[in-house]
Amino acid sequence: MKLTFFKAVALAMFASLSTGNIANADVTARDGGPSRSAMLARSNPGAPDGTAFFRPVLDGVLYRGGFSGGDRDRTGLSSLQRQALCSDGFSKGFYADFGKNTEYGATSCGTGNFDYQSARSSRPANVMKAIHDVIKGGDGPVYVHCMWGVHSSGALSAMALVQFCGWSEARAKEYWNDARNGAPCSGGCDKWIDAKFERFSIDQSLSISDAERAAICPK
Repeated sequence: MKLTFFKAVALAMFASLSTGNIANADVTARDGGPSRSAMLARSNPGAPDGTAFFRPVLDGVLYRGGFSGGDRDRTGLSSLQRQALCSDGFSKGFYADFGKNTEYGATSCGTGNFDYQSARSSRPANVMKAIHDVIKGGDGPVYVHCMWGVHSSGALSAMALVQFCGWSEARAKEYWNDARNGAPCSGGCDKWIDAKFERFSIDQSLSISDAERAAICPK
């Protein structure tokens, strides 16, 4: 039986404690919403190699992250990372930064496809639509990331919590700030996140049921 990348990582931990890899996690499970500690952790089980701040936002539907040390050359996810995400069940990925050297497009694996696209935290509509499609269609989760994993990916995650979980804008901004891990913002952090939310509004066509919300949203 073929092991997925993350299952193989879990077994490898027992063989060598020096690899730095972490344990396997079922990122497709819709278990009733992530805990606050998991949403704010520096990383969580299932993190692709080379990433930082890998965190759940909506159980089995949306995860966020960045690159360890940033992505100064703006190359985005490597082909190995895209293959790993595809093999573990992720169906879509968005790079919410200026990925000028990034290779976008579909990556195929034994379990399906991983569609990698560009995104902007100031224009969130395409990401919200993709998340809604995953909730309704039952496809594997969306992975949204930025250069560091604290600003733009966090903003899109905060907006998703408003759109799909009924969070207030104030609560979502507080989550974004808590998950920022003290990273600075050009022009001030309140001003930065306020500007992003100015371009966001709830899309009534992307509504979900109470049962769907209970399965994926934080308590």
